[in-house]
Amino acid sequence: MDMNENRYDLSDTPPVEREGRSVGPDTLKVGIVQRSFSDDIEYNRRRNLSSIENLAAEGARLIVLSELHDSPYFCQTEDVENFRYATSIPGDFTDFYSEVAAANNVVLVTSAFERRAPGLYHNTAIVFDTDGSIAGKYRKMHIPDDPGFYEKFYFTPGDLGFEPIDTSVGRLGVLVCWDQWYPEAARLMALRGAEMLIYPTAIGWNPDDPSDEKARQRDAWVTIQRSHAVANGIPVISVNRCGFEEDPSGATSGIDFWGTSFVAGPQGEFLFKAPDASACEAVVDIDRSRTENVRQWWPFFRDRRIDEYGKILSRYLD
Repeated sequence: MDMNENRYDLSDTPPVEREGRSVGPDTLKVGIVQRSFSDDIEYNRRRNLSSIENLAAEGARLIVLSELHDSPYFCQTEDVENFRYATSIPGDFTDFYSEVAAANNVVLVTSAFERRAPGLYHNTAIVFDTDGSIAGKYRKMHIPDDPGFYEKFYFTPGDLGFEPIDTSVGRLGVLVCWDQWYPEAARLMALRGAEMLIYPTAIGWNPDDPSDEKARQRDAWVTIQRSHAVANGIPVISVNRCGFEEDPSGATSGIDFWGTSFVAGPQGEFLFKAPDASACEAVVDIDRSRTENVRQWWPFFRDRRIDEYGKILSRYLD
């Protein structure tokens, strides 16, 4: 299939009519899409379209997809054939999701394997506003290189910095997967005025790991992201893929993506938790006024000792 051909025509797709519960003026209805993906790009996009339409019909104004949702998680192996999944920006990927965002009148957070130039690729989140325009993009800054997660083979570290993206529903601090382990990234987004942190994600465990190790891994993943909400007094939206994906090389037992997408409030409280092994669509209400209230109760920004933090720029303090 020609990855550069625009195969989609949404010109006749009518805007989705809004229905849903009455909410306060500071409430943002956020839709999340947790699912598995195949190697059929068109099929993946059509399923995402269906989910977006469903969530928009339920009143979602912001919808978040998971990491690299155009394809399987190809980073389990180092294989140049996988560069076929990459897309130029602009290109067929942005054409498709631009029309989807506009047709459904939503802000849409997507994730793409960006082909920037020959031999230069990024793991890139692209945010579309309600009119279909590209509000901004973020290139993943922290790139892992572990068994089953050989991302350094494919992705150049981002060069756009930790800059929030302004949209019609607010200023979004969009980061990607491995970034979620780094408090510095979350803090810089918050210091630049991000009203929430958003993490499109593809993370799971080796099926051979013992159950107690699996639990520790997932608990750590949830805990670190909830801590970003607490430390910065802003909501966190984390959307993971789910389902088992085989390692094409046979070197490992594959990855069981653990789902468990969640939304946390500015004190780290759970507003929503998705199941761990099945697809899920959900609309979650976020009360944006709580950020101001929580930061008044817990004024961490006021009490930061910025005069003493210079050494944090060192790799390690011997």
